Amino acid sequence: MVGAARDELGFELREVAIDGDAELEAEYREWIPVVEIDGNRRFTYYVHPDALRRAVAQASAPSDC
Repeated sequence: MVGAARDELGFELREVAIDGDAELEAEYREWIPVVEIDGNRRFTYYVHPDALRRAVAQASAPSDC
């Protein structure tokens, strides 16, 4: 689902395999799948397509700073 959304929306996707990395397994094992956007955990267990589109759009929007 996330790969299809990447193709549709054109965002950068970095998949990380946690197998064999004790630190990552300890941190994420209970939460897979985990989707983080700009370093913030946005989805665990299930990724809802519409919510992912909104989250990507929000992250891509220019800030008012």
